[in-house]
Amino acid sequence: MTIAPARRVAFEVVRRVFEDDAYADRVFANVSTELDERDRALAQRIAYGTVQRARTIDHGIEELGGRALRKLDPPVRAALRISGFQFAWSEAPAHAVADDAVELVRAAGLERATKFTNAVVRRLADGFQELVASLPEGALKESYPDWVFDVWVRDWGFEEALELARAQNAPPPLDDYRGVSRGSRLAAEAVAARPGERVLDACAAPGNKTMLLVGDVTAVEVNETRARLLAERVPANVRVVNADVRELAERSFDRALVDAPCSGLGVLNRRPDLRWRARPLPDLQLELLRAAADRLRPGGTVVYSVCTINADENEDVVDACGLDIVPLGEEWPEFAHPKRPEFLLTTPHRHATSGFFVARLAK
Repeated sequence: MTIAPARRVAFEVVRRVFEDDAYADRVFANVSTELDERDRALAQRIAYGTVQRARTIDHGIEELGGRALRKLDPPVRAALRISGFQFAWSEAPAHAVADDAVELVRAAGLERATKFTNAVVRRLADGFQELVASLPEGALKESYPDWVFDVWVRDWGFEEALELARAQNAPPPLDDYRGVSRGSRLAAEAVAARPGERVLDACAAPGNKTMLLVGDVTAVEVNETRARLLAERVPANVRVVNADVRELAERSFDRALVDAPCSGLGVLNRRPDLRWRARPLPDLQLELLRAAADRLRPGGTVVYSVCTINADENEDVVDACGLDIVPLGEEWPEFAHPKRPEFLLTTPHRHATSGFFVARLAK
C-alpha cells in the first residue's frame, strides 16, 4: 500500500525531533524537498502540529492505548503521534490516517507491531477528539510544559495565559515565518541610531535586526559559523566580528543592541520543538546587557530585547542592570507593556505577531 507522501515526511520529522533531538524546521527542510507545494504544506502542518501537541497526544495514546509510551518502539510512537494530531486537529479521513500509520510501522521493519498499531490508532480515531475536549483547560490540554504555563499564569493570570497558549498553537503570521516580525522590527527601530554613529550589535546572528540598523555597525557574534554566514549577507555599513561581547576590546559606542539569547516563549508558534527545550537565561542576559553598556560612551543608550514573554527574562533583568530607563511607551503606545508602560511588549494573542520585550536604557 502506498503511504501518503505528506505523512511519510511528517513521520520522519517527528522521529528525528524526538529520537535525535533534532530541530523540526531543519529536518523538514531536508526531507521535504521532493514534495509538491500542496503536500509540503500538509506535511509541515502535520509535523509541526504533532511536535507542538506532543504532550496532549502522548496522554491520549497512553489513556486509550493502555501502554506506557516509553515502552513503545520509536516508529510506533511516531506513527501514533502523527495520527493523534490528525484525528483531533484536522479533517483527514480516519481510515486513511489509520492505514498509513500501520504501513509506516511496517515500512520501518516492525511487522510484529502492526496489529498493536492498528488497534491503538483505531481507538484514537474513535475517542481521542472527545478525550481532548474533556481535559481541563491548562498546560496538558494546550500541550505545554507545566513551567511555561505556570510562568504565564503568574505574570498574566489564568485567562490571559490560556489566550497566549492558544495563540502559540496557531500558525504564525507570514511575517514571522520570514523572520522579521513586528516585534523584531521594533527592537531595531528603538535603537534609534543616526548616520555616522557607532553602533554595537552585541548578539548579532542571524542578522535580521542587524540589517535594519543605521550607522556604523559592529555586529558581534560568538559562534564562528554563524558569524561567517552573517558576514556574507550584511550591507556595507556593517562589520562582523567573531567574538564574545563580554571580551570585546572596543569601546565608546554611541548605541548598542542586545538581542539576547532567551527561552523563546514569544516565538513558540514558529519553532514547534522549542517549548520542549526552552530554558530561561536571566543570568546570561544580565551579563550581556552589562557588557554592552560597559562599551558605551557616557550618555550612550542600549536597547535590550528578547523574544520571550517571561518577567524573569524581561523586566527583572532590566531592573537588575542598574541603568537608567529611557521610556518607549509614548513612542509606540500600541505596544506599551500593559504593566510597565516604559517598556514595549508585543504578544501573539494581542498583536498577532511574535512576542518581544524591548527596553531602552542610558548609561
